[in-house]
Amino acid sequence: MLDFKELDAFVWAVKLGSFRKAAVRLHITQPSVSERISRLESTVGELLLERSARPIQPTMRGREFFLHAERMLTQRDEALKLFDSEEAFSAPLRLGTIETIAHSWFPQFMHRLTERYPRLIIELTVDYSPALNERLTSNELDILLAMNGYLPPEQIDEETLSPYEMGMFVSPRHAHMLSERPNAWCTTLPFISFGKLARPYEELVSYLAAQGVHQPRIHSVSTLMTIVRLTTEGLGIGALPVATVLDEWRRGELYRLALPAPLPAMHYDVIWRSANHPRFCRSVARLAQECASAYAAEKHTDITNTCFTGRWVTPSVPSSTPSALPPSI
Repeated sequence: MLDFKELDAFVWAVKLGSFRKAAVRLHITQPSVSERISRLESTVGELLLERSARPIQPTMRGREFFLHAERMLTQRDEALKLFDSEEAFSAPLRLGTIETIAHSWFPQFMHRLTERYPRLIIELTVDYSPALNERLTSNELDILLAMNGYLPPEQIDEETLSPYEMGMFVSPRHAHMLSERPNAWCTTLPFISFGKLARPYEELVSYLAAQGVHQPRIHSVSTLMTIVRLTTEGLGIGALPVATVLDEWRRGELYRLALPAPLPAMHYDVIWRSANHPRFCRSVARLAQECASAYAAEKHTDITNTCFTGRWVTPSVPSSTPSALPPSI
């Protein structure tokens, strides 16, 4: 088997015409150069250098082999440069994200990612977290922007992203009814949430049970934008990330329920297998953190500076639960 150290010794001996000069160039001793070239000649089964000539000259077969050896060393150096500069990363990045992120700060993340890595090609998959984690396990994806907790922690690395505040929303046609009719929010309208395999669905069921709402009717939907559309059309109470429906709320297309206790926030992470390119993956993760944090700060400012008076509904709650909190703006 060919050894790069042997190829280095041979190529530099030919280029410089001397074992001594090759040794100085490679920072080794002259006998080491001679030994490496002898091993190389033993591997290929032929003499490659005319040692009696001054300067040293390659044999006829040595001249032919020199061209291939030099090309192999050049390709080796180019390959190793990938690990010296993250910006030179050019392999397709198989990226998975959940829809909530895809419809919020992901476009800005894409802009910044492709600016940092101009040769990068993105292969994007949008799905729910369990499916994305499964594809990461089977090496079909490289990095996830999703909920964690599906993979053994010793197999992955991760960075935490800014969470999403969750809220319950209804269409204007139901706002008055929910303000006037006791318990209407939990007895009349169904809830609309993410698919049953998604963690927000499980957290909604637990939340409603804690509020005295047992065996709720929940429409499970696979896409965020479908939940928004069904809610604005008056088909139920949508459990939604507040930031992603801020425009609809501001325009009065959706009204927000003032709940007796806040819904659990949606927490996401950047996740990748520990065996993946560590510096590159962590660099991508830090960039995602910056974009998620900037988006969260921008939406918080929007909510704080926008008057939502008249855009809240204070529903009655079951007698076994605390009184509804007044709307906080």
